[in-house]
Amino acid sequence: MIKSVKWIFVVLVFSSLISLSFRNDESAFTEGLRVGEEAPELLLCNQMQPLDLHAPAGSYTLLSFWASYDATSRLTNLSLNRVAEHNSRIKMISVSFDEYRSAFNASVRQDGLSEASCHWETEGEKSEIYKRYGLKSGFKNYLLDSEGKVVACNVTSDELTALLEK
Repeated sequence: MIKSVKWIFVVLVFSSLISLSFRNDESAFTEGLRVGEEAPELLLCNQMQPLDLHAPAGSYTLLSFWASYDATSRLTNLSLNRVAEHNSRIKMISVSFDEYRSAFNASVRQDGLSEASCHWETEGEKSEIYKRYGLKSGFKNYLLDSEGKVVACNVTSDELTALLEK
């Protein structure tokens, strides 16, 4: 009896490993960028030129991905914007994945965000940016150094403030 249970267990483990090897989803094991990686080019569907992710030496770029229908990402984006607007060492790039421009515009207006730092990705969750930045598991933010490399992921406004005070 124990031999047959062991055999069944071995077959289950083996079949699980084989099924994982046939997955087409490249993000099966990791989602998003890792610290130290260079951030991919950020080209929005409604713009001809990519957004400049580089900041002056000693400064940072904060990429914040959000949508008006996701309360957590919207509040995080708002609090990070408040920190960035009071610190010249942060270049804020806020990208919304709202389906409708009217929802994006209303959110920017209601939250009192700077229109210069807010951008709308017209293809929403179907966009290449959504895939390249690993947003399938939820909206994120990335803090980039002056060379465009990821320094931190999913920073809070308190963490950002502490980092800037160093």
